[in-house]
Order: sequence, then C-alpha cells, then structure tokens
Amino acid sequence: EQNFEQAVEWYRKAAEQGDAVGQRCLGVMYYNGAGVEQSYELAAEWCRKAAEQGDAEAQFDLGDMYRQGQGVEQSNELAAEWCRKAAEQGDAEAQFDLGDMYRQGQGVEQSNEQAAEWYRKAAERGHEKAKQALDSMK
Repeated sequence: EQNFEQAVEWYRKAAEQGDAVGQRCLGVMYYNGAGVEQSYELAAEWCRKAAEQGDAEAQFDLGDMYRQGQGVEQSNELAAEWCRKAAEQGDAEAQFDLGDMYRQGQGVEQSNEQAAEWYRKAAERGHEKAKQALDSMK
C-alpha cells in the first residue's frame, strides 16, 4: 500500500548514509511535499548532495531548480552547469533542456549549432520534443 511518510523514512535512512539515490528521492519528496511538508530549500539541499556524487537525475533536478529559482537563488549559469553534467551522462531530458538553453542563450552563449547538437543527442534517445525542436530548426 502506498505510504509517502514511510517512503520518506526509508529514503532518509539511505540518504543519511550517503546513498545518492536516497538523497535524490528524499529531495523529490520535499520538492513535491509528499510525506513531508513541501520545502524547495530542503529539496535543493538533498538533490545537491546526490548531484555532487554524480547522480544524473539529481543534477538535472538541481539545474531545473536553479533555472526556476526554487529553493536556490535563480541562476541561469548554474542551471546550465548542472544540466550539462546530467546531459553529458546521457540524460535525455537534460540534453533537451540544454539544447533549449543554447537556443535561447540562457546561461550559455546563444548557439543554434550547440542547440541542434544537444537536441540531436536527446532525439537519439527517443525524446519526442527534441525531435520536434530539430525539425523546427530546419
């Protein structure tokens, strides 16, 4: 039976032992307010711990938090930095977002060539929006 409070308890045990997946999952629980009071600040704190250990999903999540200014001071540059780390590990959503950042010059120098490169990588992983973005650039 689904129990968010119990999930938080187990994620916290793993997170406090340094487990990156547990840290990321605990961060997501705080982000969504599932089983805990919603806190973007604690979400960012736990996602950062996982991201610093190389967890691509946490890197993407942290980048998105910087992009939106949720739990951290908004920074397009840090958003792009964390998103790139996830993208370089093959995270298709991060590759797509990094493509958008290049296309818009958001946190990086505007470059349609770089945008297309990241869109292509995401599209190769089956990301539909990336395929559409590539088509729109032709």
